[in-house]
Amino acid sequence: MSAREQGFTLLEILVALSILALGLAAASRVGMTAGETAYSLRDRLLAGWVAENHAAWLHATRAWPDPGSSTGNTRMGGHDFAWRVQISPAAQGYFRRFEISVYPAGPAEGAVLNRFVGYLERP
Repeated sequence: MSAREQGFTLLEILVALSILALGLAAASRVGMTAGETAYSLRDRLLAGWVAENHAAWLHATRAWPDPGSSTGNTRMGGHDFAWRVQISPAAQGYFRRFEISVYPAGPAEGAVLNRFVGYLERP
């Protein structure tokens, strides 16, 4: 039996390990991207609930706020969010348009996570 028939050469083993390393690196990158996407979707979902809750509060209290903007903070799902409500007159005098923008709370507020637009009827 010759030496060639007894097993793999060192070069063959190194090539196989290189291919395996590339595959594992690609798989770990996919896993990290999936985790980041899940966190982003969670934040956007919670921000949407913050906006919907504030819109429901405006409707439930039959508010008729003056045009302008207001800001505040809300905690939802264990995370802090900052929101801004912009009130503007609608085309007809019986309605007011509101736009609620929700951001991640903190010293460096990031991009808008969710935006909700609605209308209020004059009480």
